[in-house]
Amino acid sequence: MTQQILEIDSLRKTYGKGNNQTKALNGITFQVMAGEFLGIMGSSGSGKSTLLNCIATVIRPTGGRIRMRETDVHSLRGADLAEYRGKKIGYLFQSFELLDNLTGRENILLPLSLHGVPAKESRERLQSLSDYLEITDVLDKFPAQMSGGQQQRIAAARALILRPDIVLADEPTGALDSGNAKSLMEKLSGLNREHNTTILMVTHDANAASYCKRILFIQDGVIFHELRKNVPEESRPEFYERILKVMAQLGGGSANVL
Repeated sequence: MTQQILEIDSLRKTYGKGNNQTKALNGITFQVMAGEFLGIMGSSGSGKSTLLNCIATVIRPTGGRIRMRETDVHSLRGADLAEYRGKKIGYLFQSFELLDNLTGRENILLPLSLHGVPAKESRERLQSLSDYLEITDVLDKFPAQMSGGQQQRIAAARALILRPDIVLADEPTGALDSGNAKSLMEKLSGLNREHNTTILMVTHDANAASYCKRILFIQDGVIFHELRKNVPEESRPEFYERILKVMAQLGGGSANVL
């Protein structure tokens, strides 16, 4: 039986007060199972990044609950919260967020040193991820000496190095050209397929989303529609076409989805 990793229950986030309130999230409920590659799609301002930031404990929701393996995330404090942010989730940002004064190797190893992983194991994990992500040749370069695609693969290695329960990816292809975006998505998809890595990805890009196994579409802070890839018979291009159809209806504000 597949294990549930993450449960989002009636999540709400309201900004402002009185008549100036904006409901960024308006009662969102869903679950993420172990080994899922789940996409969250929606137009700008739909609430998708707010959702990811609530899960990452960057912002506190107004109401509802987030549970990671039965633990209420927003009840965590001190060392338990640091453990959650450091080991339970890996975060992949659109803007890479690498430290400019550290090499690629040092950026990747930083979480391991913060959490006291032994040197031998650190080296083994680094070697394995570097080989898979094809970044061995840039490990001793600084971010300014790397292409955007190389920086994002270094950032992906850093997000994965502690073997988190779930990887949160916020528009990971947003700053990449189409070739580097395709390369990154193939690597993330491979990790999901071959190593059962659980990924929750926010994206506005239908191409990136077509690598997911399931997609939730958010509009005005609520889940508007859900798509599941028909495995194994549906190809990625076919899934991409279905995604485009829902996105077109989202743009038109229609609730009559396929």
